[in-house]
Amino acid sequence: MTLPLSTYTKLMRAAESVTSRTSRPMSDAGLTISQFGVLEALLHRGPLCQKDIAAKILKSSGNITMVIDNLVKRCLVRRERSETDRRFITIHLTPEGSSLINEVFPQVSAAIVDNMAILSSEEQELLGQLCRRLGRQD
Repeated sequence: MTLPLSTYTKLMRAAESVTSRTSRPMSDAGLTISQFGVLEALLHRGPLCQKDIAAKILKSSGNITMVIDNLVKRCLVRRERSETDRRFITIHLTPEGSSLINEVFPQVSAAIVDNMAILSSEEQELLGQLCRRLGRQD
């Protein structure tokens, strides 16, 4: 019983440590990790509905509403209601949001690459496989 708990603790500490080091460009831009996740999803996937964004960044629908509300207040995203189904709302990057994420994303990406460089390519591949296996367990 102690090995699984010890392993879990190491996993969580490593994740928190890497997250802390790689999220500095986000916080410098006044973004939370969730807000960055929304902007990054919209940058790479294009306009998405809130449900798809929530699934992509692993947030609840209630939480994603608040995150998007805050991005709307900063004029970084906009909501667009479907003309054919008024219940369907798509989230779009604004020009300001696009500019910000295009500036911040390369910094975050570089920080991630720098932090992962402590592991060889083979170790990174193995870690990715192990994390995927843990994450898909239901």
